[in-house]
Amino acid sequence: WGANKELMKQSFCPFLKDFCQIYMDLAGFGNSSVEEILNTQDYANITELFLKQKKLDVCFFMGHSFGGKVSTLLAKEKDTLILLSSAGILAKKSLKVRFKIRIFKILKLFGLGKFYRYFASKDGVNLSPMMYETFKKVVDEDFSEIFAKQKAKSLIFWGKSDEATPLYCGEKMHELLKNSTFYPLEGDHFFFLKHSAFIAQKIKEI
Repeated sequence: WGANKELMKQSFCPFLKDFCQIYMDLAGFGNSSVEEILNTQDYANITELFLKQKKLDVCFFMGHSFGGKVSTLLAKEKDTLILLSSAGILAKKSLKVRFKIRIFKILKLFGLGKFYRYFASKDGVNLSPMMYETFKKVVDEDFSEIFAKQKAKSLIFWGKSDEATPLYCGEKMHELLKNSTFYPLEGDHFFFLKHSAFIAQKIKEI
């Protein structure tokens, strides 16, 4: 959350030269602006509209973290879905996080919501108020049923030491996505920076 398309482009562009590649900054990310609070389906609708306007026929959808949820909504049965430590399986919140949420809700009752930065997660601390509201909306979306209904061939790659989307979330996702292969790799939430060549090779093998 809060990253931009250059991170993915620098990681995979050199290894997928035989593919026509499209890297996007979603609304509110990178240099793309946002004018209203959105949910994941809104992001998928915007992306689909962009692809239609540009007359682009995409058959591989890759997404990291939140982008994985958007890609899951976009991929059809005939497509290939590539998920990199994707969001969508709700991880258990620690006692500390639950306490901060409770305190923040109390402050909002007294009109002190402007102090949200003191209570935001690392992902949300530098966001604009509008993007923070979007972040809060999408972070609590449970995609379990959506993953279970997804029929596209899926490759799931995960960082074994990921703390943002823990490894057990990837294992659960693999169970739900019936036509999937799971690759746990060394690293944290941004594990793909060190494994982009391996991931690209698995994509080429499809």
